[in-house]
Amino acid sequence: MMQQPFYVIVGLGLTGMSCARHLARCGMPFAVIDTRPAPPHLAEFKNAFPGIEVSLGQLDEVLLDKATDIILSPGIPLQTPAIQKQIALGKPVIGDIELFAQAVNSSVIAITGTNAKSTVTTLVGEMAETAGVKVKVGGNLGTPALDLITEEAELYVLELSSFQLETVTSLKPAVATVLNITPDHMDRYASFQDYIAAKKRVYQHCQVAVCNRDDVLTDHNAIKKFNFTLQQPKDNEFGLLHQNGDVYLAHAGQALLPVSDLPVAGKHYQANALAALAIGYGYGLSMDAMIKTLKTFKGLPHRCELVRKRNGVSWYNDSKGTNVGATLAAIEGLGSDIKGKLVIIAGGVGKSADFSPLVLSIEKYAKSVVLIGEAAPLLAALIGDRVDVQFAKSMEEAVLLSDKIAASGDGVLLSPACASFDMFKNFEHRGQVFSEAVRGL
Repeated sequence: MMQQPFYVIVGLGLTGMSCARHLARCGMPFAVIDTRPAPPHLAEFKNAFPGIEVSLGQLDEVLLDKATDIILSPGIPLQTPAIQKQIALGKPVIGDIELFAQAVNSSVIAITGTNAKSTVTTLVGEMAETAGVKVKVGGNLGTPALDLITEEAELYVLELSSFQLETVTSLKPAVATVLNITPDHMDRYASFQDYIAAKKRVYQHCQVAVCNRDDVLTDHNAIKKFNFTLQQPKDNEFGLLHQNGDVYLAHAGQALLPVSDLPVAGKHYQANALAALAIGYGYGLSMDAMIKTLKTFKGLPHRCELVRKRNGVSWYNDSKGTNVGATLAAIEGLGSDIKGKLVIIAGGVGKSADFSPLVLSIEKYAKSVVLIGEAAPLLAALIGDRVDVQFAKSMEEAVLLSDKIAASGDGVLLSPACASFDMFKNFEHRGQVFSEAVRGL
């Protein structure tokens, strides 16, 4: 006789709550475990699901033993000993995206990458909407995937993290992409190769793969594949075409849109636009709808967002630059696009990162670096005397220092290459403090 399914959700954050709602809708019995004595959604959960068992403060192994299936929130590592024990017993350990994949029949576009995935996901969603597709956008960004499920949706555009991809086996994306891969979350993965492998799980079962020709780590041997590149595009590639003194977003040899018509500056954003075009083309969106969207899409907050121009200096909030790859893309993207030099505000919680890849770009594009937070001494030691280095005890002080250093034609870029938790609630809070200080000058 088959055992009645009994799910145990591990982790009561946003994702855990979405799993609870989904299982309740499906009439599936479940319980919840969280290692925190008071997880953020506890009151909401008890109100919505009275009578459902909740175990707090540690991983309740008795409850895990009772489970037929374990649903792991992305914040809990698969390597956790209590979870590994259940895997060894042959028990399915899945996440919210696997539950989602089992529940939907509509098309899915799956987007991952170390950086730019939120921007590209939002952009592709807006392109689909402009093209008249009934689309839902979320996942690791905004609304959890399971809360998006509706009978009306023709297409789901999902941003997926490496943590979410670790537990996915049934997802069959119409289009899948890895935008880029640089070391991140090295406090969670045993090696960079493990992180790459997690990211590339997005390609399993995909109909169309979109790869970044400029980043060999993203490559995948799919039957149907489109590349994007910041070089001149080959057949079936999206890239940059230089014609009559102008630079264009292009498909193969066909110019589509001058980059000067994009509302967001920088090479890194041009790469995002080309990725979105390749993804939309792979899905079958009309080129007209995609170009129309690119002309009006102003980017997302805290991602190389232009805060203001003052005395010829452009101030950019890239607080979402929480890792080395993101900050490198911002420095090179903006540094190659402005007349003068950059003043860079960086630092925070280092997450065991190797900051050395930043040094050559800082030397090339920066006139000064203003350092804040825990990682400041480490960054200063790496930069040495290549460029001027200053220290600030607060974001407000960093903004005032940067204002003194920057001259007309320069840009000031907040792109910390670090997490924010030593000084701020999150990267959004850090970006808000920066923007308020800049507007107050």
